[in-house]
Amino acid sequence: MVARLLLRSWFRGLAVGLGGPCRLLSTGFEPSQYLQRSIVPTMHYQDSLPRLPIPKLEDTIRRYLSAQKPLLDDSQFRKTEELCKSFETGIGKELHEQLVAQDKQNKHTSYISGPWFDMYLTARDPVVLNFNPFISFNPDPKSEYNDQLIRATNMTVSAIRFLKTLRADLLEPEVFHLNPAKSDTDTFKRFIRFVPSFLSWYGAYLVNAYPLDMSQYYRLFNSTRLPRPHRDELFTDDKARHLLVLRKGHFYIFDVLDQDGNIVSASEIQAHLKYILSDNSPAPEFPLSYLTSENRDIWAELRQKLVSGGNKETLRKVDSAVFCLCLDDFPIKDFVHLSHSMLHGDGTNRWFDKSFNLIIAKDGTAAIHFEHAWGDGVAVLRFFNEVFKDSTQAPAITPQSQPASTDSSVAVQKLNFKLSDALKTGISIAKEKFDATVKTLTIDYIQFQRGGREFLKKQKLSPDSMAQLAFQMAFLRQYGQTVATYESCSTAAFKHGRTEAIRPASIFTKRCSEAFVREPSKHSAGELQQMMAKCSTYHNQLTREAAMGQGFDRHLFALRYLAAAKGISMPELFLDPAYRQINHNILSTSTLNSPAVRIGCFAPVVSDGLGIAYAVQDAWIGCNVSTYQGRNAREFLQCVEKALEDMFDALEGKTIKS
Repeated sequence: MVARLLLRSWFRGLAVGLGGPCRLLSTGFEPSQYLQRSIVPTMHYQDSLPRLPIPKLEDTIRRYLSAQKPLLDDSQFRKTEELCKSFETGIGKELHEQLVAQDKQNKHTSYISGPWFDMYLTARDPVVLNFNPFISFNPDPKSEYNDQLIRATNMTVSAIRFLKTLRADLLEPEVFHLNPAKSDTDTFKRFIRFVPSFLSWYGAYLVNAYPLDMSQYYRLFNSTRLPRPHRDELFTDDKARHLLVLRKGHFYIFDVLDQDGNIVSASEIQAHLKYILSDNSPAPEFPLSYLTSENRDIWAELRQKLVSGGNKETLRKVDSAVFCLCLDDFPIKDFVHLSHSMLHGDGTNRWFDKSFNLIIAKDGTAAIHFEHAWGDGVAVLRFFNEVFKDSTQAPAITPQSQPASTDSSVAVQKLNFKLSDALKTGISIAKEKFDATVKTLTIDYIQFQRGGREFLKKQKLSPDSMAQLAFQMAFLRQYGQTVATYESCSTAAFKHGRTEAIRPASIFTKRCSEAFVREPSKHSAGELQQMMAKCSTYHNQLTREAAMGQGFDRHLFALRYLAAAKGISMPELFLDPAYRQINHNILSTSTLNSPAVRIGCFAPVVSDGLGIAYAVQDAWIGCNVSTYQGRNAREFLQCVEKALEDMFDALEGKTIKS
């Protein structure tokens, strides 16, 4: 089923560019310039992808009330139930009919795509911490390749190979294979490439293969989120051939593609990066990067001052760069230090508006930090996995490689910005705000080593559901409450799909959590096992529904957006304190599993919340948690560990320790 897409490796997370580039002719194909040479064109399935369905209004209301049940007392629930009934038969019905009619007029996209872009681009909060996450790479298995210069060169070349492969339509389409023995074969690929694009998805479906939306890939390279008053703009210039490099707050650019579109030799790239790493200039007194951490309206105003102050062309070079490579001058100490460095750093050596920053520390620790408006984890994780695989299995240079004998002082341009007193003041204020905010953020990490996916599957339990249950138990133990919880889920199986929310807090998890935390002695191990099984079954149902576009969050969001767009008085349902509460996600969670991924992290989405990045591996469970002041990350993780110990004890038939 399409829903099983969500059980594979990507952020389930935080759609544009309809036209794909022309496919290159096969003559003159040079393997060193590309990652792969797909038999099936990259965008072959795009035209025939199924459309994201709009759920029936009655189903959305039923699912919404089910999610509210564990969060409200009886009188609050009755009030919300009445508002839902009134909405379903009144203004909600009218809005739903208008949404369906509007969707029928826009078959080239999904009903959520436009509103979702607006949600991100009209947000005025800084992108750093509020929206941008990171994913870090595992070290190169060959330790000598983790030298900063070697890894930066190899990852840069692999990233540009990805770009070239994508734009030549030679990148393998993103497909979820339920029966790879039938569908992930050269025989099938040779057949499906001749099926017209408007039918190709159906051909894949017949062999249990599900192509995914790839429209977001267009914004992966040469793209930047530009600050504008009230609503930001996504900018892309796919003609630009240069790389942006940040080091110690300084900006450098050099071409990584020549005039014919070929990748500059790896030895030249190595020479240019070595030249940048040898620059002993002190850090600038007013690092411009701080401005990308500002409130978006303030940043928009300051950017206009930059443009009018003679920096227009220099900014254009930053915005149009293929991507931003950040070279840090310190090694990584541990996972907590890694998370702080890659999530926010010190503010001087990141361009937070870039579609992504590839960050490489002094010891070769590497990560992707990405801006979220342009796309979700599916595109980023595909790029991430391909870069890791290519840079470790087919590295462009070795530790013995010598940099090219080239004059990097000519090829590398150091960018200088003309800063007025007003801009210097703006940078200083941005730095103060950034430093103050970062000081309030705590990140902590655990690895539960007693077992993971393999053990839970033997118990016929969903590993993801058990991780989510542990979070519910932990919060109940720590704070005595069940609160709004969000798990991101991709809807990339549909044209221009984005994400849907799974709501892990349910009447089943609440009942089970209370049994484990408040009265474990009253229940036998068998009874606790039955409760866990019910949690797993229900969570699997929610996951399937969300992946199929049958959640309630996006539908209600679109109806609310439509009411605001049409100037209709806001329906009472959306003014209900219960609606505000369920959208104040105190537990915001996201999972990722990939052989290339070491750890990921994002900040809480509300000031009194927790950001929980987690992974259930074969033999262990990892959990990386961020909090602001007012919540205790270390204590929460201790409660998560206690919850997992209790759950594993119950599954092994042991008595739960109080």
